[in-house]
Amino acid sequence: MEMNIRDHWDMLSPETQHWLTDNPGCVVLPRTITEIIHQETGITPDADRHSQVSLSPEDLSFILAKAEGGPVRPK
Repeated sequence: MEMNIRDHWDMLSPETQHWLTDNPGCVVLPRTITEIIHQETGITPDADRHSQVSLSPEDLSFILAKAEGGPVRPK
């Protein structure tokens, strides 16, 4: 399953949101962050053999927009 950060943003804790916006260039999420997101949202994203998740271009754009404080473009 794809991560789809935009649709699950409100389910993420402020700490997780803060980590994501502090690291907007992170293309592959570390397994600890992946596990936290799984616990907070219930989604099980497709992960590699190291339990890391690659973010889609849409997720990266969404996180970057949040980090910059600008408007997020609609889907």
